[in-house]
Amino acid sequence: MTSEPINTTPENPEKPKEVKDDPPVDNGQTKEEAPATEEKAEKAEEKKTEPAPPKPSVHKTNFEKDVVYLYQFSRTPLLPSTSPYCLKVETWLRLVGIKYQNVDHKAKFRSKKGQLPFVELNGEEIADSAFIIKDLSEKFNKDLDAALTSEQRVVTHAMVSMIENHLSWVVMWWRAKYPDSVLKGYQVNLQNALNTRVPNPILNFCYKLTSGRKGMKKARAHGIGVHSQEEIIEFGKNDLRVLSDLLAEKPFFFGDEPTLLDVVAFANLAQLHFIDKEVAHPLRDAMIESFPNLVGLVTRVKERAFNDWDDICRTLDLNAHLPKPKDQGKETKEGTGAAEKQPPSDEPEKGKGDEKEKEQEKEPEDKEEK
Repeated sequence: MTSEPINTTPENPEKPKEVKDDPPVDNGQTKEEAPATEEKAEKAEEKKTEPAPPKPSVHKTNFEKDVVYLYQFSRTPLLPSTSPYCLKVETWLRLVGIKYQNVDHKAKFRSKKGQLPFVELNGEEIADSAFIIKDLSEKFNKDLDAALTSEQRVVTHAMVSMIENHLSWVVMWWRAKYPDSVLKGYQVNLQNALNTRVPNPILNFCYKLTSGRKGMKKARAHGIGVHSQEEIIEFGKNDLRVLSDLLAEKPFFFGDEPTLLDVVAFANLAQLHFIDKEVAHPLRDAMIESFPNLVGLVTRVKERAFNDWDDICRTLDLNAHLPKPKDQGKETKEGTGAAEKQPPSDEPEKGKGDEKEKEQEKEPEDKEEK
């Protein structure tokens, strides 16, 4: 057996006798014990250096498996959400039958992209309404467009683009131009919506000033804001006419069952149809007078997806669709905290990042969907 080389250099020059000592007898254990000791040391180091498991990057850490947690804007007395994108996601979830829960997030959270709506599923976040529906459709195998032909899918893509990139901007422009009509049209109480003691006259003044200024700036940057009011309203009527012609006498755009296009159209047309009748709006009136089949579409989707519509608007309950515990106690408006801290949303789906609550109370328009 070949022995391992021994270091003959004395460690302590004052003790030369130690150098002359014979090397320990190799009984076959020396080479076995060293690796064992090294192995134990390596394992100890691994335990020390092993990184802790990453903390969940979601707000809902005690989530239930395969339950979708939806973060969105507020309820109003006339409409479940003044954001067409939030209403789009919730309508889709209801139509496909996926279990979901609205999170009472006290107006504190936005997605990592700075947007509302967003959802959390099994500890992961999905942001942007289009990606939310796409990813959840794949995850749960729930595709409203599964039966569509290639040509119908092309039409869907074109119509959704028209609605969300053109018609929605017409509505956004009106909201920026007439912020007072937004408050009256959706019966918004800013004192309750912002959960503040500041008197409503002051809040209304701040909202009209800041929302109008910022909204019109965005509308001009988009391009639609550079046109006259008559031209912008004409743009909107042309979009309504295209949708009306495509729908014709059918219950839904592609037959007897709703598809994604019906969901997107409903979420945007509802923003017009449910404006308080005391508030003038040319596009709402055009729907009633010239495009009654679009009114019928809104009614049919509403009946299919929101059989609790009246309860939602009456109680402002974020989770009216969920069974309530018997000992609910004083909680008569479950989940309304988040809704009451949100003003009406009147801008496309690009939000700001998280903001401090004090800043939110001072500038309610900053909390709107952007």
